[in-house]
Amino acid sequence: MDVGIREDVIRLGQFLKLANLVEHGAAAREVCAAGQVQVNGEVERRRGRQLREGDVVELGGQAARVVRGDVADDLPW
Repeated sequence: MDVGIREDVIRLGQFLKLANLVEHGAAAREVCAAGQVQVNGEVERRRGRQLREGDVVELGGQAARVVRGDVADDLPW
């Protein structure tokens, strides 16, 4: 799935929440620390890693690609 961001970059922890791959920041921290997140096919443990357009994030069999564009206004946070 493609997930739009407004800026040029977004931190991995924020993107995991935006893409609904985790429910909250603490969960993002946990899955990153456990080595469960991949960025562009490589394990990424830094939830502060900056993602750019075209990066692909994978967690638990789900994948989300960073694209530039509008973010839905009906987000729960």
